[in-house]
Amino acid sequence: MFYRMTVAGLERDLPICPLNDKLSIAGFVIFGDQELTVACARELLAKAPAYDYIITAEAKGIPLAHEMARQAGDAKYILARKGPKLYMRDIFSVTVHSITTAKEQKLYLDGADAALMKGKRILIVDDVISTGESLKALEALVEKAGGTICGRMAILAEGEAQERPDLVYLEKLPLFHPDGTVMD
Repeated sequence: MFYRMTVAGLERDLPICPLNDKLSIAGFVIFGDQELTVACARELLAKAPAYDYIITAEAKGIPLAHEMARQAGDAKYILARKGPKLYMRDIFSVTVHSITTAKEQKLYLDGADAALMKGKRILIVDDVISTGESLKALEALVEKAGGTICGRMAILAEGEAQERPDLVYLEKLPLFHPDGTVMD
């Protein structure tokens, strides 16, 4: 089963994936889809507020943040990691519960990146925002680092995220019944 949608002027078939016996979601993955990533980054940048740095969470937001930073001429974007790395120092961490992850996760931020964010305007970007849990974790990291959140952007908003007035996104992504029909 697939759900066909148009995003940034490009048509894609998204596989319907069961989350449980009552709910399915459409799988939206920009990994490897350079054409879609470039187009979405361009459309989001056209709607973006003034910012100093872009931040995203590992992993699916990485291509989008990279391409947005490249198109905007930014020298750097910031990445919240799913695990600490040996080269990271003075690590910040927060806990996250994502709809697409079966267990509790943590997001980690390098202290050097946190220092860059202090007193700066930070634009949070992600591929899909659904429950907003990953977004809350990124917000907590930005605030802990002393940055100011100037915007929240995603390619797609799913479920309750579609009603958020503080979220800028390109398209709505519906939720699905197990049989693949769209939920009202």
